[in-house]
Amino acid sequence: MTLKALLFDVDGTLADTEPHGHLPAWNRAFRELGLNWKWSRALYRKLLLQPGGRERVEYYIDAHNPDLGAHQDEVAANRGDWVRELHRVKSRHFRRRLKSGRVPLRPGVRRLMLEAAEADMKLAIVTNASRASLRPFLKHALSPELREHIDVVVSSEDVTHKKPAPDLYSQACAALDIRPDEAIAIEDSAVGMRSARAAGVPVVVTVNADTRHQDFSQSLLVVDHLGEADHPCRCLGGERRDDCPEPYVDLALLRRLAASAP
Repeated sequence: MTLKALLFDVDGTLADTEPHGHLPAWNRAFRELGLNWKWSRALYRKLLLQPGGRERVEYYIDAHNPDLGAHQDEVAANRGDWVRELHRVKSRHFRRRLKSGRVPLRPGVRRLMLEAAEADMKLAIVTNASRASLRPFLKHALSPELREHIDVVVSSEDVTHKKPAPDLYSQACAALDIRPDEAIAIEDSAVGMRSARAAGVPVVVTVNADTRHQDFSQSLLVVDHLGEADHPCRCLGGERRDDCPEPYVDLALLRRLAASAP
């Protein structure tokens, strides 16, 4: 099948937003609201199995029964509103970190996006993130040069069910007016991979420290990052592991993968 579009996840795929952005922002929000919570990297890695930030807080309250302090009555009365306010405070701290340049793009992201744009290939952002998190990322982490090439953005508010449901990827393909097998999703997590595959979109995975031990058996290729000429990527698995790129994932490789994808 002819490759017509690349569909990029955001958190952990375009940038290591979780350890450099979201986690420190959550901990700053906890301190600001007088909570004695502190999420470690190990705990946060488990919380990332939940599909979004508000869901992680809900799960944390239910599974870990943390001390709510002065917020006990407020949470009991209307936990949903309280979680949304906590998420709003966290999003403010996340924006500050993005604006200060603390969340750079991962290796190979800019190179691959520009290569695809020069080939008149469509580009989409497909993410579980809220618009409150996504807008500052697009503004501060992506350059104007990259933003102008993004054809479609689909975020959590645009669908009923987040990843691992197929809704986000199905909507992105519909908006781009392409068949799912005419795209490749670039993902970093098993949740994202399952979402794309459920929508019929083949997947290339770029793992990070939080996801490298997940099951990516449904992916075409698994690499540690997209790679640069002076910073080569390593192939870690996938159905097409024998096509491991050297030194990086480029458009020619993705076209070959798309042509042979089941």
